[in-house]
Amino acid sequence: MGIVNIDDDLHDQLRRASKVSYRSINAQAAYWIKVGMLCETNPTLSFAEIIERELSSAGVSAQPLAFSEA
Repeated sequence: MGIVNIDDDLHDQLRRASKVSYRSINAQAAYWIKVGMLCETNPTLSFAEIIERELSSAGVSAQPLAFSEA
């Protein structure tokens, strides 16, 4: 494990995002790194498709939302 140097603005954005997603700053950085690597190595997939595949491979099966017209 090592230390990654990032600029202050990115660190601030990381800190803010970690609060929204209820992750530690390190967990948020790891999430962004993993998603970024998956996006770069699977350029034909959308973000939603990548997340869906990751959740599925972890055994998570979320039901699609049912929309009703009001």
